Amino acid sequence: MLNAMLELAVLGSGSSGNSAVLCLGETRVLIDAGLSAKQIGLRLESLEIDPDSLNAIVLTHEHGDHTRGIDVFCRKRKLPIYATTHTCKIVSEDVKSDVVWRPFEAGNSFKVEDIKIESFSVPHDAVDPVGFVFHCTRSRVGVLSDVGHITRMIVDRLRGVDTLFAESNYDEVMLQNDTKRPWATKQRISNRHGHLSNDQTAELVEQIASPTLTRVVLGHLSSDCNTSDLACKVIRKRLEERGFDGVEVECADRKDPLPLRPAARETADSAAQSEAEQTSEIVEEIAANSSRVCEPSAPVAAAEGASKEWKQTEWAF
Repeated sequence: MLNAMLELAVLGSGSSGNSAVLCLGETRVLIDAGLSAKQIGLRLESLEIDPDSLNAIVLTHEHGDHTRGIDVFCRKRKLPIYATTHTCKIVSEDVKSDVVWRPFEAGNSFKVEDIKIESFSVPHDAVDPVGFVFHCTRSRVGVLSDVGHITRMIVDRLRGVDTLFAESNYDEVMLQNDTKRPWATKQRISNRHGHLSNDQTAELVEQIASPTLTRVVLGHLSSDCNTSDLACKVIRKRLEERGFDGVEVECADRKDPLPLRPAARETADSAAQSEAEQTSEIVEEIAANSSRVCEPSAPVAAAEGASKEWKQTEWAF
């Protein structure tokens, strides 16, 4: 798989359900399963991906719009499901299917076939939410789902990705002017353990942008307090101000999947750079079938010029 590149497709994203698929050659990983089992299958097939060909499911957190399709989808598919120990415990209470649970601790790295996966804690009103960075020799994909605010650790983990899939939930003015939501709900959405606004996501993109950044996919857009045009405009403006006007910015839809696309540009330098970053950031890889998948990872050495390592317990500050 040395010459293969990660490919990402978003099956659907919004308050009604979230799910994406990441591919590396014949390896396929489902990221969250918040759509119905039927819709997950249909949308995978529309991308010419056999639902039975999936190798694993990874979960960002336990909320229903990220997990509700698991039970039915896994009735005929004995898939390993990777989630933090606390997330596994909560989700498993509602799953009757014969699921192979693969718990890990936030901050651990593990592998699904040739895809290397690094997890990191994020602030959200869930039991133990995480984001992910998916690695292979030639590309890196960052996934940041429901998040209340951007931490220094999030920036450190996502810096240097080729493709970023992140939430951009609401426009601040539209949320404040919304007459459907009571004040308490607005506070829950906008507080430090709620969701990201367009401006917050733009700040994140600005901080992690590099010459390798190829694509930004915005997800979890509010149907009442945001629009795809507005969200894309805010992100593009911030990128252009930094001189990154060649980055593709698009929004994931609730109903129609985005197509499967390569994570990085086809350049001669991408392989060398990705391999160097991978070597510096993953000290030890834990195989998916290893009994050590729950052990804490060894400390990660900071790359030259990078900001210092932030402990998992510091994410809320």
